[in-house]
Amino acid sequence: MDEAGGNGPGGVRLASPQGRWVLLTTVLGSGMALLDSTVVNVALPRIGTDLDVDLAALQWTVTAYLLTLSALILLGGALGDRFGRRRVFVIGAVWFAAASLLCGLAPSAAVLIAARALQGVGGALLTPGSLALIQAVFHPDDRARAVGAWSGLGGVAAAVGPFVGGWLVDGASWRWVFFLNVPLAAVCVPIALRHVPETRERGTGRARGFDVAGAVLGALALAGVSYALIEAPGRGAAPAVLVPAVAGVLLGGVFLHVERRRADPMLPPQIFAIRQFSAVNAVTVCVYAAFGGFFFLAVLQLQVVAGYSPLRAGTALLPTTVLMLLLSARSGELGERIGPRIPLTVGPVLCAAGMLLMTRVGPDASYLTDVLPALVVLGAGMVTLVAPLTATVLAAVDVDRAGLASGINNAAARAAGLMAVAALPLLAGMGPEAYRSAPAFAAAFRRAMPLCALVLLAGALIAWLTVRPEALHPATPPTLHPCHPECTYHCGIAAPPLDPGETERTPAPSGPPPPSSPHPPTGGDGPAGGGGRT
Repeated sequence: MDEAGGNGPGGVRLASPQGRWVLLTTVLGSGMALLDSTVVNVALPRIGTDLDVDLAALQWTVTAYLLTLSALILLGGALGDRFGRRRVFVIGAVWFAAASLLCGLAPSAAVLIAARALQGVGGALLTPGSLALIQAVFHPDDRARAVGAWSGLGGVAAAVGPFVGGWLVDGASWRWVFFLNVPLAAVCVPIALRHVPETRERGTGRARGFDVAGAVLGALALAGVSYALIEAPGRGAAPAVLVPAVAGVLLGGVFLHVERRRADPMLPPQIFAIRQFSAVNAVTVCVYAAFGGFFFLAVLQLQVVAGYSPLRAGTALLPTTVLMLLLSARSGELGERIGPRIPLTVGPVLCAAGMLLMTRVGPDASYLTDVLPALVVLGAGMVTLVAPLTATVLAAVDVDRAGLASGINNAAARAAGLMAVAALPLLAGMGPEAYRSAPAFAAAFRRAMPLCALVLLAGALIAWLTVRPEALHPATPPTLHPCHPECTYHCGIAAPPLDPGETERTPAPSGPPPPSSPHPPTGGDGPAGGGGRT
């Protein structure tokens, strides 16, 4: 049964004082995760210099966080449904802030990397809860406006993230990039405890288990492969590289076996029998692998090769986020009119062109003639593809599995980014000390960008060959998120948005999923217990 305090679940009005407090705490909570996804890359060169570490340590600074976040985000949503969304949201915020504090105080790279992994665990608890709280707490008449307000304010956080990160690194220290989360949590948590009513999943007649084994196996498989890819440039084909690689692959096979046999799997294999869902997830993997590799290397290129300060490098990347902020709604409307195939084909091609243009960025690069054109083309491609991609994933499955489908798509994007950050330096011939030498890094960057472009072109080809032109129902509102007509923005740099689900849901049927509904989904969860949330 649902529990609540105050006005109760589903009854809080947005215009009420309590409604404004609920909106504020969800914005602060999601803002921590959004800031973390955009500010850390800006600080990487200073982290490397201050801690005297090689490129592998910088890769782990990024991938340790993505590893635990991508592996546990579906489990985090299920925990919120079972034990209370506010409770898990608050635990996630406190955990995230504590891990951020440890990151900022880290005396060595090993401590920083471990703290980043802990930060990912907190993010997996925090991230699914923010939008789920809005969906569960607000009155049905106010939910769309609440989501729209949350989305717009979150867009501001994402837009200012690189600027704030660069300003903190330049003006104080890279450590303040992590310390920033502590005061945000100090405001967020008391507000949540005082003003947000508790909600949890209604009883469905049977208790659902938590797929802890699946989450652990998935994390270990990703960790093994990531470790091998990151360490290979420095160690070659040594046993210390080959053993984790083989172990990661084997654990991945065990993960798939366990998921097929569980009654309540975190990742039900049957859902991939829906061809449209599998196709769009393949496009997602290609697109977000390229994004993850690009944004990891581009900030380093601007600082190491072009000589930008952290502040200038962070500010330089703003055009992509601003374009997403301004044009996502129009992109969703266009995808609704013409169908998703063309946007999902043209968007990756534009992104590939933007990344190839970035190869012109060298020593003393001009922002107006070298950097800005590349980022504008890249941003145009992102605007073109992100909104239709999100809507197509949700439209590919029935209503009861929309939350699960969204969560899988989000986790796939984060895992793809993780693999890209681990593999791209190896594929581009980037040695452990490459970021300390401008000529060496520039040469490797020029080799890496065509690789990212090829992955994007593969995604475009998959979209053209497999995505049905009519995948979006013509009655779907022309918005970014088909569940919420006023949610017109999403910064899809880190991952696609998560579906918030509904407070009251129909239990997902056992066995293979039914064919995709001809109507756009309006929320809901599959067996994973509502992992598809933010």
